Amino acid sequence: MGCAPMSHILFDEVMRFNPKNPYWFNRDRFVLSAGHGCMLQYALLHLAGYDSVKEEDLKQFRQWSSRTPGHPENFETPGVEVTTGPLGQGVGNAVGLALAEANLAARFNKPDATIVDHYTYVILGDGCNMEGISNEAASLAGHWGLNKLICFYDDNHISIDGSTDIAFTEDVEKRFEALGWHTIWVKNGNTGYDEIRAAIAEAKTIKDKPTMIKVTTTIGYGSPNKANSYSVHGSALGSKEVDATRKNLGWPYEPFVVPEEVKSHWSKHTKLGADLEAQWEASLAAYEKKYPTEAAEFKQLISGELPDGWDKALPVYTPESPGDATRNLSQTNLNALVKVLPGLIGGSADLASSNMTLLKAYGDFQKSTPEERNVRFGVREHGMGAISNGIALHGSGLIPYCATFFVFTDYMRGAIRLSALAEAGVIYVMTHDSIGLGEDGPTHQPIEHLASFRAMPNIFMFRPADGNETAGSYKVAVLSRKTPSILALSRQKLPQLAGSSIDAVSKGAYILSDNSSGNKPDLILIGTGSEVEIAAKAADVIRKEGKSVRVVSFPCWELFEKQSDEYKESVFPSEVTARVSVEAGSTFGWGKYVGSRGVAIGLDRFGASAPAGTLYKEFGFTVDNVVAKAKSLL
Repeated sequence: MGCAPMSHILFDEVMRFNPKNPYWFNRDRFVLSAGHGCMLQYALLHLAGYDSVKEEDLKQFRQWSSRTPGHPENFETPGVEVTTGPLGQGVGNAVGLALAEANLAARFNKPDATIVDHYTYVILGDGCNMEGISNEAASLAGHWGLNKLICFYDDNHISIDGSTDIAFTEDVEKRFEALGWHTIWVKNGNTGYDEIRAAIAEAKTIKDKPTMIKVTTTIGYGSPNKANSYSVHGSALGSKEVDATRKNLGWPYEPFVVPEEVKSHWSKHTKLGADLEAQWEASLAAYEKKYPTEAAEFKQLISGELPDGWDKALPVYTPESPGDATRNLSQTNLNALVKVLPGLIGGSADLASSNMTLLKAYGDFQKSTPEERNVRFGVREHGMGAISNGIALHGSGLIPYCATFFVFTDYMRGAIRLSALAEAGVIYVMTHDSIGLGEDGPTHQPIEHLASFRAMPNIFMFRPADGNETAGSYKVAVLSRKTPSILALSRQKLPQLAGSSIDAVSKGAYILSDNSSGNKPDLILIGTGSEVEIAAKAADVIRKEGKSVRVVSFPCWELFEKQSDEYKESVFPSEVTARVSVEAGSTFGWGKYVGSRGVAIGLDRFGASAPAGTLYKEFGFTVDNVVAKAKSLL
């Protein structure tokens, strides 16, 4: 209720959109980072004429199968750009949306032709400002000078526990100024409509930095008994207070009734939106005549379709190819893909030279060079994830990747979870995937991380064993625009394995080798990542003793679970109960695949500081130990 004036002005007077085509490319984007106030957004979408929010949808707020869920969900409600709710995430998403606009504008606009030109508006609250992720994202927005980003800070001094005086007394304006933002203060956000209009107009004159407009409001404005109280923050007013508020505001209409004069006023957006889109389409047609090459690339990008034959660029390896760390093989893939995927853009959290994520043919995305495609996120993992989600959800065909050490997914788990929930196909390049990183010790050695992401819905958790599997992981990740992917990559060198396959990765698990001559093997050895080599060598030892052994490489559990029962049975015959898995991480979850009789070799404790070879030996990730465990089952 306190945000209604600024939101009304934004949607009715400022923003450019087409309610009959929520996905028109050059629309302005709106993000409600304070997502608990989503009924305001639904009401505005309804008034503006979006078909996704009918009167019945408003009446079904937060109910089963509703298109008006308790926080905004982009996959549920067309017109909602990103999924917000966890505070501060929306700020990061908005920075990603603005980055995408800036990059595409710099790449495709010409002095005599502009086809990318839209703003990103975001409303955030005190809670968003308290969360550290918003500071990470805002710091980058200021550094990058994202002038098409305008944030409205709903300064109402109330959070769930009461007045913000109990925990939040910093000068937010000065903080944003220090982060490189232009700031404006609207002191009367309740009725100061002209102040709000003037602030937006001023923000649009700023060409070298984003703008934060602090709008001082009264939470629950209009409620005679609950306004300016924490009790109106997270719960409904109640029927008595609703009646009192309607009377106080002089609103005589029945619930959900929109007066005809209001309908008539807002109905203008249907024609206005159609006209705006038509004008843009005409501009694009004129651009195409002048700049056919650039137009072809631009139209291919925003179509969401991948270029024909893009996957032919993926490198192929043979057992004779030199062994290498999968993080290095990942860099080879990224640099091959960027030549054929104009949407590929990304970077690392200050670890590009260690994650091996630098695109060698491109410079850095910076304030002065927004056309470039290497993004320097600095040590800001959580903000990096949320920004990448915004890029992925911009609707322009950009394919973002971001990188850090695998263990530091702990710092960005909230953003990764929202990637999965919001169907944002971010590619997470995570190196130093196990105890194999060695001397840095247990603080940097991921143990439970593979299992934890395997428990997360709608995400592919890859752990490739060699070059072909790394390429196969990238192939699936690029194709999966509504499912994020995590690639857990090794620091240590691994051999190129006989039998590995790019295409087989899409099956999740596949037979790497088998000497059973078409019969059921005596034993199945299963490995992921750097441990597949160990399983293969153990199989060689056991085969010499006359046993038939199948080696299964298992780069992605989630993809395997999507396969038919027949395929699953062909890889893991139910009558073969002698099974051993080997993975340098938690054994949690492996019981499903090794069965009650099998053995899972893993690590259910934290690691240690020592050379990688020593750790593998001490923790039992050796050929001898795998052979011993296997023989105990035969």
